[in-house]
Amino acid sequence: MDFEQYPDSHFRHLTRSDVIEAARDVDIVAAVAEALRLHSAGHSVLPEEAYLGWTTPQGDAARLLAMPGALTEEGRAPVIGMKTINASIGNPARGIPRAQGFTLLLDPETARPRALMEAAYISAMRTAAVTALAVRHLAVAEPRGLALLGCGALAQAHIALLLRTVPTLRRITLYDVAPDRAKSVAHHIATLPAAADIETAVADGPREAVRDAEVVVPVTTVTQGYIEPDWLRPGALVCHVSLDDLTEAAVLAAGTVIVDDWSLVRDDPRRLLGRMHRAGTLLGPDGTPRQGVTARPGARPVDGTLGDVIAGRHPGRRDQDEIVVSNPFGMSILDVAVADRIHARAEAAGLGTRLTL
Repeated sequence: MDFEQYPDSHFRHLTRSDVIEAARDVDIVAAVAEALRLHSAGHSVLPEEAYLGWTTPQGDAARLLAMPGALTEEGRAPVIGMKTINASIGNPARGIPRAQGFTLLLDPETARPRALMEAAYISAMRTAAVTALAVRHLAVAEPRGLALLGCGALAQAHIALLLRTVPTLRRITLYDVAPDRAKSVAHHIATLPAAADIETAVADGPREAVRDAEVVVPVTTVTQGYIEPDWLRPGALVCHVSLDDLTEAAVLAAGTVIVDDWSLVRDDPRRLLGRMHRAGTLLGPDGTPRQGVTARPGARPVDGTLGDVIAGRHPGRRDQDEIVVSNPFGMSILDVAVADRIHARAEAAGLGTRLTL
């Protein structure tokens, strides 16, 4: 084969502004719900993620995640792609977002690139969409109070989406270790037409922020739990987005614990639920401990997946006063599903730039 004469492959490149423009006509919550349903039914491929962590020259923790995935619905060509998302804890102090990366879509026939697009907006909005679905299926009826712990880009994505999808909201309480960030987000909320009837407050501490909230959403960078079970009001839903904010005691005291994918949680050695499984305090959905590990007294199982709840295979919340924990580890297939719809819209609207390899 003469590689020099092989024709170039064309693909569509979408900048962040292109992605945002295309996403205006995409129902991201519906795309994520459909991907969760397909995953629950076994119509997905979700390999292990690749993780590379390092310390920057200035001493900040940084990491690279590469996460491939595919959706394989019968009667339709598979949707195949990969998300890479990179982050440095020191970026906000530099005036730039903590995380950024690319989402890649592949042609299912040739395996060549179809589209390459900015990943951070898709990642933030699909994360908020998982929270919106958790609220829809796991929160008490008509939740009125939302607590956001951490006031970065993810918090703003949640505000934008939850104001549209949870019409009963009347209070948003914010907390951040950097008070100016919380005040800035509070000012931002005050400018939103959808927040005209919303009371916004900045809390002095995390316990004050969560104590009256029916929905608690930690979006922080912590690696050690601090939310104790007695901080939470009866019936609270904790959408455990940043995965390490709850203490082990809070997980064990919860009435129901829901994950997005048990295998991701089971195989992860870094985040809270994976550490608990390795320690024998958290069991799989079938009630079994990790192979080679003895279940400890008081150990509890994971109850099921959000996809099973959406599909009606799991009842979700069982009691109006129980604490429910939704622990979304984060699945590449959700980013790929949203990216596929954004790409289709970009193609129809002529957004982005056609590039060659």
